[in-house]
Amino acid sequence: MDNPILQSLWDRKSTRVFLEKPITKEAQEIILGAAMQAPTAGNQMLYTILQISDQNLKERLAETCDHQPFIAKAPLVLVFLADFQRWYDAFVFAGCNPRLPAEGDLMLAVADACIAAQNSVVAAQSLGIGSCYIGDILEQVEIHRELLDLPDYVMPAAMVVYGYPTDQQQNRKKPERFAPAYTVQENRYHTFSASEHEKWFCERAEREKQTDFSYPSYMDAFCKRKYLSAFSREMSRSVAVYLEKFKHS
Repeated sequence: MDNPILQSLWDRKSTRVFLEKPITKEAQEIILGAAMQAPTAGNQMLYTILQISDQNLKERLAETCDHQPFIAKAPLVLVFLADFQRWYDAFVFAGCNPRLPAEGDLMLAVADACIAAQNSVVAAQSLGIGSCYIGDILEQVEIHRELLDLPDYVMPAAMVVYGYPTDQQQNRKKPERFAPAYTVQENRYHTFSASEHEKWFCERAEREKQTDFSYPSYMDAFCKRKYLSAFSREMSRSVAVYLEKFKHS
């Protein structure tokens, strides 16, 4: 592929094992700068980026985010916060008599934060730096609010860890994505039939060279491991707690 940006997007995969190599201050500034160049609703930048430099805090997050030690070993850890507190406070201080933030404000802020996070990931990849999203930051709401001193109208949207990948991580095959026809539709939503779902899962498994693939067995195991898991239920509980603060008309 001749386009280096497109090649970077195709090459990028989650990195969970890092070389013991620091990320320079210059590279960190590039990653953060790229995040802040992301598209944003009304140029509001409805996010705050927490750079976790305290090693004790990184180790604590490695435990609270589903016991993943590689988080503490990452040279760079960023938490992208969906933040409407900052604008609400500014409105109040300016005497605007603002309404309380509501669910739509939170959704807009989450979108802003996630777009910024993805910009940072793409920038890191272009510098040869791997990354991994940590969805577990959405769990353990009470603990993470206390650890990060989060006020009412702030919610973690994503946590990303960065570092130079080991050779094994660099050479590891990227998992196959679904075919475009399963994820790209035109004009109106099409609900797939049972046979269509099975077709697209089997097609992906074939490209992954899974010769013993069984659609019913795969779906049953995946549903139990992910969708019905304790961490999935905990994530929903925690998000509901955050949402409660935004329930204003």
